[in-house]
Amino acid sequence: MITRLPNLLTLLRIGAVPVLILFLREREYAVAVAIFVGAGITDGLDGWIAKKFNCVTRLGSILDPIADKVLIVSTYVVLVLLGDLPFWLLLLIVFRDLGIIGGYLILDTLHDSVPLHPSFLSKVNTLLQIILVAVVLIDRAGWVHLPWLNEVLIGLVGLTTLISGIHYGYLWFIRGAEYDDTVGS
Repeated sequence: MITRLPNLLTLLRIGAVPVLILFLREREYAVAVAIFVGAGITDGLDGWIAKKFNCVTRLGSILDPIADKVLIVSTYVVLVLLGDLPFWLLLLIVFRDLGIIGGYLILDTLHDSVPLHPSFLSKVNTLLQIILVAVVLIDRAGWVHLPWLNEVLIGLVGLTTLISGIHYGYLWFIRGAEYDDTVGS
């Protein structure tokens, strides 16, 4: 049973996304915070269990980043529609992710199998994206109001999104597809 738990947690995270969207649509930010934090906990927990109990699977290595992207992008879409985040930021995030997916597919086609490992810049970007969502949700829930922090995080997410996207393009296409440890989300 423990060997299936990481994938079940990942599927639970994917299943939480529509619920999160419904609560966000109703502007129930306090509940949305709980769902978002719960999804974050399952993300950390599934990876820890998979590594600790040596039950990393190919399915899990594919589903986990998909679950992360579905959660983040869906949340950003709804927060943009609600006016809580700027449209340009969503556009930048989506096109960077599409560029990474497209680049990966091109490299995978040209070089048989390409490993999926996010770069350090990409990890920083993802962390900042998550922190921004959490701060916006906490702000809108009325728990802490720090508009300056929202603006700083929006700028940092925009900057790291742009820089990490350029970084992948540089590594893959300008330096000759150096992809060994840099393909990822």
